[in-house]
Amino acid sequence: MKALIQRVKHAKVEVAGEVVGEIQHGLLVLLGVEQTDSQQSAEKLSKKVLNYRVFADAQDKMNLNVQQVNGSLLVVSQFTLVADTQSGNRPSFSSGASAAVGKELYEHFVNLVKQTSIPCETGVYGADMQVSLQNDGPVTFMLQV
Repeated sequence: MKALIQRVKHAKVEVAGEVVGEIQHGLLVLLGVEQTDSQQSAEKLSKKVLNYRVFADAQDKMNLNVQQVNGSLLVVSQFTLVADTQSGNRPSFSSGASAAVGKELYEHFVNLVKQTSIPCETGVYGADMQVSLQNDGPVTFMLQV
């Protein structure tokens, strides 16, 4: 399971012109699910995302996590994150989870986040989504479990 996290000043996701999820200060999480992933993968990755220190402290060092800065999460499914791009000029998605498994693990990840005190918004799994954001920094990290 992979999460591309971006520290944002604000972010939103739209489906068919309608805003379905929107946050201010926090993390945009693009989430990709592979065939080998499980509920344990989602649990491990959700803990990592929530505790990853990407926000500045009083000394302007990245020592604070999203919880410590009262930020929010916007979680968007992103199957292209699990593409194999090692050879050729076209990505292979053979390592990606099936749509049913991907949706189940995406929803499990989101539910784990929602069990915390952190506000969490989402996109719509499998939909054609338009994501807008203002990356703060820019600060972007790829997390994988």
